[in-house]
Amino acid sequence: MNELEELYKEIQPKIYAFFYVKTFDRASAEDLTHDVFYEAVKGFSSFSGKSTLQTWIFSIAKNLLKKHYRSKKYVENLKDQLAADEATPPLSPEDLYMLKEGNEKLLQQISKLDDLSREIVTLRIYGELSFQEIGELVDKTENYVRVNFHRSKLRLQKEMRVNDE
Repeated sequence: MNELEELYKEIQPKIYAFFYVKTFDRASAEDLTHDVFYEAVKGFSSFSGKSTLQTWIFSIAKNLLKKHYRSKKYVENLKDQLAADEATPPLSPEDLYMLKEGNEKLLQQISKLDDLSREIVTLRIYGELSFQEIGELVDKTENYVRVNFHRSKLRLQKEMRVNDE
């Protein structure tokens, strides 16, 4: 049991960060993180050992995220967010400057990447998975994932510099 607790302490922040980056909602990220570990414990007997435990748990996370996106609750929340965005007045120059700082800026740039690149970058940065593990999750070779991550990282660095100027 102690080993399981240690594994949970190690993987839980990564899973939470993965969901937070995907949903931008703390409550949803917490709920989804809880659901992942519930499903993992419930289905542990089906773990075959063909991948690492961390990769297996992230595959559960990806499937739950897909299910979440298809859910009625997600669609309603998205409509509410879009309505709130339309009602929000334009930000002042000072507010825009504050918004650009820190992680918000990086998250915005990551969200502009194509789906596969965004998935690879998110799993690498926030999930802290190896290139091999990411390759297994996205059904690509380890080398493909490495090259895609490198190119995405260069693109993000370039965009971050352009926005700073």
